[in-house]
Amino acid sequence: MADQHQEPRAPGNGAANPTMLDLDALGRELAVSIPGFGALQSATKFSDGQSNPTYLLLAEGKRYVLRAKPPGQLLASAHQVDREFRVLKALHGSAVPVPEGLYLSPEQSSIGRMFYVMSHVDGRILWDPALPDETVEGRRAIYDSMNRTLAALHNVDVNAVGLADFGKPGSYFERQIARWAKQYRASETEKLEDMDWLIDWLEKHDACDDGQVALVHGDYRIDNMIFAHHGAEVLALLDWELSTLGHPLADLAYQCMQWRLPNRGNFRGIGGLDREALGLPREADYVRTYCERRGIDIPQDWIFALAFSFFRIGAIIQGVVKRAQDGNASNPEKARQLAAAVPLVARMARDLVNKGE
Repeated sequence: MADQHQEPRAPGNGAANPTMLDLDALGRELAVSIPGFGALQSATKFSDGQSNPTYLLLAEGKRYVLRAKPPGQLLASAHQVDREFRVLKALHGSAVPVPEGLYLSPEQSSIGRMFYVMSHVDGRILWDPALPDETVEGRRAIYDSMNRTLAALHNVDVNAVGLADFGKPGSYFERQIARWAKQYRASETEKLEDMDWLIDWLEKHDACDDGQVALVHGDYRIDNMIFAHHGAEVLALLDWELSTLGHPLADLAYQCMQWRLPNRGNFRGIGGLDREALGLPREADYVRTYCERRGIDIPQDWIFALAFSFFRIGAIIQGVVKRAQDGNASNPEKARQLAAAVPLVARMARDLVNKGE
């Protein structure tokens, strides 16, 4: 879902796209809302990403990024770009690198829906977690940088950055399971036995709640980050749409789900690869390093956290598929291709639970 800061893959200003922007009206709004913005010259929609349409703006030689709600009828509690903007404002200048949030529009904006504008971060997005173009040493450094950034995120004092009310304390997994089960049912296009089984298992499972509360990203993976052009430094963590206060284990398990997903088709995982030869860390080592950085114990309910991660990504993908059917997807063709992924992740989760590893 990281679609903010890579160069767009097609030229033009989106005039042929159903989510095209009224440049004149938008330019007038931004000129009076962002100091030094100047005259808007173009708005190019990024081709990747499935959630909130995102555009590269050019204004008198300067670059900005606009992220908007999708058009059309939306699920309740989805696409809250104002929450994303709040996180950017709270974390800017902290140990967690983020773009600077510059402007949040009202719902009735010049483009007819809520959006925000943030600074453009010059760097690279690494779309394939196998990092085929990196050296062994480069891969180790990049994964260690991601690990360090995740630990820094979960060490943020939410009271100090003004996010103490960003979510409800306690019962995080219980509330998330209820929320995503509801979202999944609202987006369901066919009955999937494995998904029904998984939801039932998660609802009945007594997940351990040890009281940890942190700012969680909600979609923590390699292609939601901007890295330095040369080196492993994370310059910006992107796409905060699913962020909230919750249990940090959710972010850790969500990223480690990539160790199990295949590296083929619509999946960008590192499952089935010779990770030792490639210089990619073992899952257990990645978890241990994270825990050492945070000064916490190794998680005891790891299978549950992983199963929850598979369930949630399945629910998210199903939402994309439903929007494609309704004509509201940011990338309709890719959304249709993703339809086959939902039964696959549900089956993987069920097998994980049954095998216990």
